[in-house]
Amino acid sequence: MYKYLLFIFLSFTKIDCFSQAVLPLKERVRAIEEIQKDRLENLLPQLMVREKIDCWVIITREYNEDPIIKSLLPPTWLNARRRTILVFTHKESTNKVDMAAITRYSFGSLIKSVWDKEKEPDQMKALVDYLKLKNPKKIGINISDTYGIADGLSVTDHKLLMNYLPKSLKTRVISSEPLAVSWVETRTEKEMTLFSLLTEITHNIIKEAFSTGVITPGVTTTDDVVWWMREKVSSMGLKTWFHPTIDVQRADNSDLYAFDAKQKFDIIKPGDLVHCDFGISYLNLNTDCQQLAYVLKPNEVDAPKYLKDGLKAGNLLEDILTSNFKEGITGNEILKISRKDAIEKGLRPQIYTHPLGLFGHSAGTIFGMWDNQGFVQGTGEWKLNANTAYAIELNTKVYIKEWGKDVRIMLEEPGFFSKDGFRYINKRQEKFHLIGN
Repeated sequence: MYKYLLFIFLSFTKIDCFSQAVLPLKERVRAIEEIQKDRLENLLPQLMVREKIDCWVIITREYNEDPIIKSLLPPTWLNARRRTILVFTHKESTNKVDMAAITRYSFGSLIKSVWDKEKEPDQMKALVDYLKLKNPKKIGINISDTYGIADGLSVTDHKLLMNYLPKSLKTRVISSEPLAVSWVETRTEKEMTLFSLLTEITHNIIKEAFSTGVITPGVTTTDDVVWWMREKVSSMGLKTWFHPTIDVQRADNSDLYAFDAKQKFDIIKPGDLVHCDFGISYLNLNTDCQQLAYVLKPNEVDAPKYLKDGLKAGNLLEDILTSNFKEGITGNEILKISRKDAIEKGLRPQIYTHPLGLFGHSAGTIFGMWDNQGFVQGTGEWKLNANTAYAIELNTKVYIKEWGKDVRIMLEEPGFFSKDGFRYINKRQEKFHLIGN
């Protein structure tokens, strides 16, 4: 199956400087099912042992879905159905996980239903009977004060569950937060093969957006480029997980993006430093990229040295942050060390790096926030684990003497941390895109 996964991606990839083809919908189903099967059979047992939770109960309802269900939803289903109950129990003797659906019918092809409604009409009673049969030591449920992604059990379903559970099982119920977060943040080898392609597609869309095929200096607005990106993604059969941003900085006044959640509007002109924030969703993975372009003036063939030096400062900040990635230490510790190192090297850093994968702003280790460069409670206290992906998102202010002002070098690239250390999933930006060459 893994060879098939590689084959379909290679066979559907165009040799094109700007974009690749994506899989037809039917082929996506097979790819997602292969990834889900691998994660359930090989990853989940490891995580349940590591987090010491031998039973995980997920209860969700149609139109009020637990975020975790996104990672498990059969690819031919668009939503959960009725009340969906999934139970995963780890068998120590075999180091395998028994997967059961307490549902009217099986949950896709991977998780079979064990509920016979004719014999036991009460779904919650059927759940309790199954838990009694499995007799777990701990029953993890998706409740969390820190992570919304791990807090998907509704108040109604929580009350229902606790009312049905006998005292002998009720005392074993705990928060599944460590397991739920680990499940969401951990990437497998198969997923990383796809992630590389997804990031390349993202980069190529940005490359095309930052070209004269899309931008006519003095005519095209930042908003024009935003909507071109949205249309491009839609035409490829993909989606963006957030509305893109395009903004400019220049020697004269410009409407600089300043983390105020307002879309910026400006005409792109020669001499502008153009910035994008853009990410796409594909095969249950998400990208998040910020890159920079320079609009060439007449007779220019490259960006000015002072801007290229600014980009080098941004790359240096990336290097400082990622060199401090160490398994088992918290995001807050890494942020503190990295900011200290960067400031000692003369940088003016702002770091707000976040987990990336099943969600764009995913669960796991947070390294600062744009409005909090100190201690981040909860998410910043999560320890860095191996086989996790991040949007390396940050900026450094650089004073441009020729412009008489600061510019913000804003960068963001998907990266992967493993036992072998950190690497970018599909390279990073080290040269400006040049518009007009």
